[in-house]
Amino acid sequence: MLIDIRDKLKGSSPRDLNYSFPHAAVLLPIVNNPREPELIFTLRSPHLGTHSGQVAFPGGKQDETDLSLMHTALRETEEEVGISPRDVQVAGRLSQVVSKHGIVVTPYVGVVPVDVQLVPNEAEIASIFNVPISFFLENQPHGYDCLSFEQCVYHVPRFNYEDYLIWGLSAVILSEFLNVVFEIDSLVKVEKK
Repeated sequence: MLIDIRDKLKGSSPRDLNYSFPHAAVLLPIVNNPREPELIFTLRSPHLGTHSGQVAFPGGKQDETDLSLMHTALRETEEEVGISPRDVQVAGRLSQVVSKHGIVVTPYVGVVPVDVQLVPNEAEIASIFNVPISFFLENQPHGYDCLSFEQCVYHVPRFNYEDYLIWGLSAVILSEFLNVVFEIDSLVKVEKK
């Protein structure tokens, strides 16, 4: 499965957005478990100013010292969940998206060892959890949320996994990952206002 993921990402053409907004990057870490590959998610601390208490992929805003947005994703992942950049095999990237706070987010997909040590940064992360990729392939979304941007309304899927709610920007990024890699019809539906 992981070889297929790399091949599908190499064959895709991720969309770049031309907005003069600040930039950020996230990593979709895939645990390299041949029997059951999993995605790593975080639950952000309830004390943070933005996205507090929400499920997210590790990542954050680009610093002036970052060499690239991929460097941003890897640096932030190490800061938030303790995964060293040397333990991440970057498989490719997905299309840029815009957060509700006006930040252009670039998602990268990376493969990490099955025995990778996860250490949450307690100032930013309330918990770390893994979800088998098969969960998203075998289950329909539990509902949809309507998010507006410019002249469109986006119907974004919502997934409940154990006690966690995966929705919003994380669900948009997850949906493209499933679409590109597993050729599932896009779970995000768009309509003009």
